[in-house]
Amino acid sequence: MKKNIALVTGGFSGEAVISYKSAVTIDNNLDRNLFNVYKIDINSQGWFYELTDGRKLEVNKNDFSLQLDNEKVTFDAVFIGMHGTPGEDGKLQGYFDTLKIPYTGCDAATSAITFNKRYATAVAGAAGVPVAKSVFLIKNNFGRPDDVVANLRFPVFVKPNNGGSSIGMSKVDTPSDELNHAIEKAFKEDNQVLVEEMIEGREFTVGVFKSGGNIIVLPLTEVKAHADMAFFDFEAKYQGKSTETTPAEVNEAIADKIRDTARKVYSVFNCRGVVRIDFIYNEKEGSPYMLEVNTIPGQSEASIIPQQVRSMGWSLKEFYTKLVQECFYS
Repeated sequence: MKKNIALVTGGFSGEAVISYKSAVTIDNNLDRNLFNVYKIDINSQGWFYELTDGRKLEVNKNDFSLQLDNEKVTFDAVFIGMHGTPGEDGKLQGYFDTLKIPYTGCDAATSAITFNKRYATAVAGAAGVPVAKSVFLIKNNFGRPDDVVANLRFPVFVKPNNGGSSIGMSKVDTPSDELNHAIEKAFKEDNQVLVEEMIEGREFTVGVFKSGGNIIVLPLTEVKAHADMAFFDFEAKYQGKSTETTPAEVNEAIADKIRDTARKVYSVFNCRGVVRIDFIYNEKEGSPYMLEVNTIPGQSEASIIPQQVRSMGWSLKEFYTKLVQECFYS
């Protein structure tokens, strides 16, 4: 008997536009021989399922169900395809936990911790994973920016502490008025800001997931922003301003270090489903530095996870089936 799967997308942040792109890919590749798929759009106007005739049905939030004509539709599991709040920060996960509905991806605690960059680097650092030195700022509750970052080595990255897709992020090369502007820009996106030393090295990103109880690392991707881009920001990620090489052309000894660290990070954070972990490999130290953990990585056709899945020789249909099946045993 087919299982009813709710594919949730949308969200309340600027990342909703990316969520909708991811949902198209996921929807196109969920196996209809195994699953009945209902795409649920959660946005500031409400929670809706749109029928083929254009009618919109509102979700009953009491039990996350739909009244489809004379039939009540309940869900065996949820595929979370939503970037940003409330799908990536633990809020939806807590809701589904309360209703005892299985879902793909990390649980509420892991999602909340990894969504907060300060907490994530603190947890990783405490576990012995190399992370960049940083300073944490709270809006209207810090001193002069120059004094706050006096112990940091420039250049630095200034970014909103919560969120993803590099929205509101800046690179600052020297202590100057540029730093003030970067902090103001980041505070427009969040009430908490992280100022982090830049680690020199090659940037790699890798998907990691669990299937059958085993942690599997996907092929590595090396990311290079184009020469006219200061760093791998929103434009580089989503507007073709970067070059992504999958599988990465890298010495196997380096690749092994990154893969081993990725498995460690996945275990330390008690991750579930597929996550994408970003690293800078510092060749001088021979160490991969963890930048961040993305618990709802992009799934658009051009996104990195689909690239890595195909590079491994799998179809997205096979991959998404494994993710859904795994959520029933997590």
